[in-house]
Amino acid sequence: MTDPRDLRVSDAEREHVVSLLNKAVGRGMITLDEFTVRTDTALAAKTRADLNVVLVDLPGMVNNELAHARTELKNTMSTTTRKGHWVVPQELVIRNTLGTTNLDFTAADVPPVVNVDLDVSLGTVKLMLPAGSSVNVDAVEITAGEVKDKVRSTVGNPHFQLKGVVRGGTVVIKRSKR
Repeated sequence: MTDPRDLRVSDAEREHVVSLLNKAVGRGMITLDEFTVRTDTALAAKTRADLNVVLVDLPGMVNNELAHARTELKNTMSTTTRKGHWVVPQELVIRNTLGTTNLDFTAADVPPVVNVDLDVSLGTVKLMLPAGSSVNVDAVEITAGEVKDKVRSTVGNPHFQLKGVVRGGTVVIKRSKR
């Protein structure tokens, strides 16, 4: 599986980051000299990892182009885990066959709405949502499987919208108490 940070960036993404750097100068977060160095780095960036380097220490400055990306997690007879600080895309596809996918969103950068598309066959998916979040599982088709929604709230922020199929597998959704 390709790490999203290794994906190549477009000119539009580079220009968006330069506009964020321009806002950072206007807010007094970086100097003009820092702006010049960071802009040169952004314009020369080839991957998302290269591009994010110029924003990582600027609070409130996010590369929204990267945050809106679609990520697909594929897992066959293995375990996939995301925990700690990670950037959650607006669209997350989970393809799990005979494996386990553990996603902890409690310390992640989560957009207001996350669309989760499930394709689970004889596997387990565990989602730990942040406090105050909500989930809707009405669009999940279940065949000889189970969805355990321990959140039971369709109103909250961020909101997780689940759809797709679970065949002989289990999806467990919990919310952090913190």
